[in-house]
Amino acid sequence: MKRKAKIVATIGPASDSEDAIRGLISCGMDVARLNFSHGTFDDHALKIARIRKISSEMGKPVSLLQDLQGPKMRVGNLPDEGINLTAGQILYLAPVESIETIKSETPDALYIPFDVPNLMDNVRVGKKVLLDDGNLEFEIVQIKENKVEVKVILGGILKSHKGVNLPGVPLNIPGFTDKDKADLIFGLKQKVDFVALSFVRSAEDISIVRDAIKDFNPDLVNIPIIAKLERPEAISNLEEIIKAADGVMVARGDLAVETSPAQVPIIQKEIIRAANSRAKIVITATQMLDSMIKSPRPTRAEASDVANAIFDGTDAVMLSGETASGAYPIEAISMMDSIIKEAEIHAIEWGHIIVKQEDANLDDAISITRGARELAADRDVAGIAVFTYSGRTAELMSKARPQAPILAFTPIVETYNRLSMIWGVIPYLIPYASTVESMLCIIEESLISSGQIEPGQQIVFITGLPIGAKRPPNLALLHTIGSTCGNILSIHNKNYD
Repeated sequence: MKRKAKIVATIGPASDSEDAIRGLISCGMDVARLNFSHGTFDDHALKIARIRKISSEMGKPVSLLQDLQGPKMRVGNLPDEGINLTAGQILYLAPVESIETIKSETPDALYIPFDVPNLMDNVRVGKKVLLDDGNLEFEIVQIKENKVEVKVILGGILKSHKGVNLPGVPLNIPGFTDKDKADLIFGLKQKVDFVALSFVRSAEDISIVRDAIKDFNPDLVNIPIIAKLERPEAISNLEEIIKAADGVMVARGDLAVETSPAQVPIIQKEIIRAANSRAKIVITATQMLDSMIKSPRPTRAEASDVANAIFDGTDAVMLSGETASGAYPIEAISMMDSIIKEAEIHAIEWGHIIVKQEDANLDDAISITRGARELAADRDVAGIAVFTYSGRTAELMSKARPQAPILAFTPIVETYNRLSMIWGVIPYLIPYASTVESMLCIIEESLISSGQIEPGQQIVFITGLPIGAKRPPNLALLHTIGSTCGNILSIHNKNYD
């Protein structure tokens, strides 16, 4: 059975060799995530070159997802062994740039350097400060001119550069940093397929990145942007963010710290439903098979977590440390592949998938994809063939969630690579065609030569007319492979600008 939900794998020290990348692709990696919180441009360029080379050799497209760091807040430099903090202890937080001066004023006090932009403007008395993914917790007691007095609530060993969260406090911090802009330009030059933006709070954050892309190269302005949802503000502004972005990521790590672990399962379902209703990509991420960083097998709870994300209707599931730094990266991909396939067998029984999209600008196109889904089910066709320039028609067909495989044909290399992200889609790179007849001939040849479909089987074919107009679909055709004619089911809906 061909898996429909896609697997995103983070490439890191455990998985960046040619042999490892080949193994990941063989076992089911569809999207390679490049985490720009780590590594140099040379490091990332080498990874990209390897992925593209091996993907081409294996004849399997792999999308490249550039994940920008965003305004990550971290602890500064501490002793190598870290510092041991105990509950009830009083200490001080101070900006990294002024820590030495402040320490000299009261040398007997314990100070922790904080690399947090506008630290004094982003803290509130009585609020919590969470460190290291919430493993350590402080309460803010007093805010002084150049330092913050805190009491330890949950202690432990604190080491350098651990993450900082300030839950419940609106942050006065730019969401798109100078580092992000430099990284973005590098990624665009390297022809990444998707850009993920961290710590999105509003639609304006998406617009700022879109403008930066346009300033660099207007021809790239439509590169898909994935909004990572990690802050409570993002959930409050969910609808406007989904409208502005091309997709969203349920970034459950920071989301759990910023809200509550008890709330995350509900928020996950809310995000997936909202994204599906707008026909936008949705990725579920963070700690899906976390135990496989050290173990060759996941826990039963992790297997259930992956399956439930599939039942919720996610387009893709993501591995982070499991493939970036874990001991079993290939095993993690194989295990996720197996769990997804088993879940998809039972998706009709247990799935809660919303296939009704809401977009007045695409009403006709959405109707075509729904009609193609119903026709495919009624005629038990071998597949739904989609011709697309940008990939959007394939996305719309994907969101209709047909049982038949979606066979997406495009003459655009960039679209061919991006289609690896899309649920249920099998991409094909084909030559340009100027008529429906010539296009069907190219599609037939591709399907028969690949062994995907045999002569005499039927497909539903959807495209936009006129061919080459780069418009939403307005034609659905029932076609028998090996024949020369089809039955037109719907044609020439209103023109789109």
